[in-house]
Amino acid sequence: MSNETNIHRESRLAKLNTLKEKGYNPYPYKFEPNAYAAELQEKYKDLETGADTEDRVTIAGRAMAVRNSGMFIDLKDGSGKIQVFCHKNHLPEADLELLKCLDVGDLVGVTGYIRRTPRGELSVAAEKFDIIAKSLQPLPEKFHGLTDMEARYRQRYVDFIINDDAKEIFKKRCQITSAIRKYFEQHGFLEVETPMLHPIMGGANAKPFITHHNTLDMDLYLRIAPELYLKRLVVGGFDRVFEIGRNFRNEGIDKSHNPEFTALEAYQAYADYNTMADLIPDLLKFVATEVLGTPVVKFGEHEIDLSKPFKRRSIVELVDDYAGIDLMKAETLEQAQEMAKSVGVDASDCTSWGKVVQEVFDAKVEANLIDPILVMDMPRDVSPLAKTHRSNPRLVEHFDAYVAGMEMGCAYSELSNPLEQRERFESQVKAREQGDDEAQMMDVDFVNALENGFPPSGGMGMGIDRLAIFLTGAETIRDVIAFPTLRKRD
Repeated sequence: MSNETNIHRESRLAKLNTLKEKGYNPYPYKFEPNAYAAELQEKYKDLETGADTEDRVTIAGRAMAVRNSGMFIDLKDGSGKIQVFCHKNHLPEADLELLKCLDVGDLVGVTGYIRRTPRGELSVAAEKFDIIAKSLQPLPEKFHGLTDMEARYRQRYVDFIINDDAKEIFKKRCQITSAIRKYFEQHGFLEVETPMLHPIMGGANAKPFITHHNTLDMDLYLRIAPELYLKRLVVGGFDRVFEIGRNFRNEGIDKSHNPEFTALEAYQAYADYNTMADLIPDLLKFVATEVLGTPVVKFGEHEIDLSKPFKRRSIVELVDDYAGIDLMKAETLEQAQEMAKSVGVDASDCTSWGKVVQEVFDAKVEANLIDPILVMDMPRDVSPLAKTHRSNPRLVEHFDAYVAGMEMGCAYSELSNPLEQRERFESQVKAREQGDDEAQMMDVDFVNALENGFPPSGGMGMGIDRLAIFLTGAETIRDVIAFPTLRKRD
């Protein structure tokens, strides 16, 4: 805490003590407003300059500016701003004394009549004034303009108080989640919840967080994906299910990654990845229209129309287009690595042909995928939960959806053969033994679930944080998460 902040805090503490000495409680149990700034601005937008009304309202909010010793207060509530006019001719003496203890940032409650000042400002002329939460910390004057962005994320509550843009992004994020729920409910899906503590890491290739349960004396993994439990529900007869919840991956932090993030997953019985290839574009168009009022999204310098059909191209075709190499011609891992090296991609750490394909795609293709596209038919050895492609055994029926150069989601024709699933898990176990700590583990219970009969199914997943980046135009994932993960302070 800086010396300047200390001085301001001491001043506020002194005012708090003054209030207490007067027998006034600046932290009441309850206060009931009956009107809000935005609705008042709309209702009285045609009120003439200098006009008074007999309409009485009670409002509450934060004092964002105090002028003329409290005669004029800019009050901000959850809907917007309105001016409060405090005049000695209208307020009791006790309330005028309260005004002397008012600071910017205090929460206040005001009852009064509506008027428009001679200068044209809609105001509530106070007849009753209360301080309902005394703020002991001064608000920064130009918080929006701080060059230290970490300060905004560490004190996000202050960011939301000062920065209307940050608050609007978060509101839109909430609307996005609501629209997703609406879409799936309209299409007959049931929202479910599955465990976040997993005895076996599975459902995706990622590094997990590990915790310990004291009573059971066992290590557990914070889930990296809900997939395997959702599929168990499909086995149990829930034909259409979806879940929106937190996932945790012990990996790096950058503009599009946070260790904990919100994901959507949905599964539909008697469907395949072609079904999902229709569903995901339809979902994105629906959500954009619900939140923005249009399927056309402005993202940076790009204008992206989600109502147009998404292109569909295989990953190896795209690698050929952008890198100039046809990795389908590589019959061994070594040949694939040499081809990658020829276009400047170091794939020496890759342990399979499919990982080389993915490495070259990430380096040469991904950033170019601005217009909506479904990247189809992934390599079999990097997707252990998808069905083998019906026309090429090196591939699986798995696609990733890209918009604005970001992966938004993915979908599979879900692997339903329990014997093949066991073999895939065994391959993953071998990869772990060879040092791949992102490879999945053997999940015997999941294989047993499949042995009870898993209907042909299509499944999809989507990162809600990245979708929020896209639909709000945010610069980083930190902007769309209320409290992003940050390095611990000294």
